Amino acid sequence: MGNSEKKYVYLTFDEGYEAGYTPRILQVLKENEVNATFFITAHYVNTSEELVKEMISNGHIIGNHTVNHKSMPDLTDELVKTEVMDLHTKVYEKFGYEMKYIRPPKGEFSERTINITNGLGYTTVMWSFAYDDWDENKQGRESYAKKKILDNVHPGAVILLHGNSKDNTNILDECIKEIKNMGYEFRSLDQFVR
Repeated sequence: MGNSEKKYVYLTFDEGYEAGYTPRILQVLKENEVNATFFITAHYVNTSEELVKEMISNGHIIGNHTVNHKSMPDLTDELVKTEVMDLHTKVYEKFGYEMKYIRPPKGEFSERTINITNGLGYTTVMWSFAYDDWDENKQGRESYAKKKILDNVHPGAVILLHGNSKDNTNILDECIKEIKNMGYEFRSLDQFVR
C-alpha cells in the first residue's frame, strides 16, 4: 500500500493469457490518460506479442509474473531464478524492455523467494485490493464488480484486476472516471509514494 495521506492510486493487471479484452482495456486507459502495470507470463508474451508492444508504446509498465505462474515457495532457489529470469530475458530480447517489478503468482511468496527476486534486481508488488474477477464462471456481475472496486478505493491503494474479466473491461471506464471524481490521481508504479 502506498502513502495513506495522499490520494494516489495504482492500477495493475495480471495477464496470464489473453481472453480478448485487453485491446479494449488499453483503449480505455488511453482515453482516460491512465498508466497501468501489466504483470505478464511467458504464455502471454508468446501469444500476445502485439498487445505487449502496445502496452509498452502506450507508456504502461510491464511486470514479471514468471514463466509458468507456479507458486514460488514450492520451487527451489534455482527454479525461482529460472522462472523469473527466463521471462526477463525473453521480454528484453523481444521488446528491448527491462522489467523491474514482479508479482508472485497467486500472491504466494516466502522470505526466501523475496530475497531471491530482490537479488535479481526486482521489486515485489502485491496489492491492497483484489476480488474473484479472474474466475470466468463468475462474469455478468458488473454492478457487483463496480461496487467492490469503488468501495475499496483508498489513498495508496494498489488495485489488482485481471485482464481476462469481461466485467472489468465493461466497467473500467466508469470506475476510472468515478475514482477521479472522488479526487484520486492514478499514478504509475514508477511514481509510487510510501
